[in-house]
Parts: sequence; C-alpha cells; structure tokens
Amino acid sequence: MVTQSGISWQAEEYITREHNVGWYFGLFGIGLALSALAFFLKSWTFLALIVVSIIAILISISRPPRKIQYTLEEDGLKEGEKLHKFEDFKAFGILKEDSHFSAVLIPKKRFGLSVKIYFPGDSGEAIVDALGARLPMEEVKLDFLDKIVNFLRI
Repeated sequence: MVTQSGISWQAEEYITREHNVGWYFGLFGIGLALSALAFFLKSWTFLALIVVSIIAILISISRPPRKIQYTLEEDGLKEGEKLHKFEDFKAFGILKEDSHFSAVLIPKKRFGLSVKIYFPGDSGEAIVDALGARLPMEEVKLDFLDKIVNFLRI
C-alpha cells in the first residue's frame, strides 16, 4: 500500500515450515546421540549445551511468527516501531526462498547485522523500486548459517 509517508505493508517476521513426526524423531535422535557422546567423554558442559539447544529449537519452532508492519520512509525502513536508517546500509539485495520474497539490507559496518524483511510478491516491484532509489542493489546469497537453517527446516 502506498501512503503519503511511503510504501507500507504487513508481513510475517520469518518463514514457517512444517515439521512431520520424522523431523522430531531426527531431532531427538541426533540430540540423544550427541548426549551419549558427551556423557562418555564426561563433558558435562557440552551435555548441558545440547539439552539447552534442543529445548531452544523446540520453543522457537512452536512460536508463531508475528505480523510486522513495515513502512519505507524517506530516511529509512520502519519495522514496527524501529527505524533502520538507510545511511547505515551500503546496499540491498533480493532473495527468493521457496515462494517467499525478502529484501536484505547490507550494513556498512563489517560486523553490522543485516536486516531481512519479507514482502508479498504483488508489492515487490514498488518495494524494490523504492529501495533502489535510496540504495544500490547487489546480488545476495544465503550464507552458510541460512543454508543450514533451511536444510534443518528450523
């Protein structure tokens, strides 16, 4: 939706993926195997890390994504109430994961965090044009961690 203040849309904060019974058995099987290894090596810290990681994964996949209101304004991208100023980013790129589109804002700072925003396909052209008017476009690819997350369907 185009407003006086800019382009505005709503999207989920992340892509949800379906998990079947086999996925849960795989998660618990890998957790059990790593726990057994930690137990035999008497590495109690590693064992605690495995248990906490399994619990964190289960909590994160059970939490439904929030709907976030995005607005492209003159000086930045407003994500809910947070404003990401364009001056903090050197470029942006577009990713397509399955049937979902996202824009990735690439930070200027070496260890700065990129910002990934999802948008509906029918609003994509207007969003890309508005971002392109403020930042140069670069090709972006999924990094190693994103590929692992997609493979594990987390």
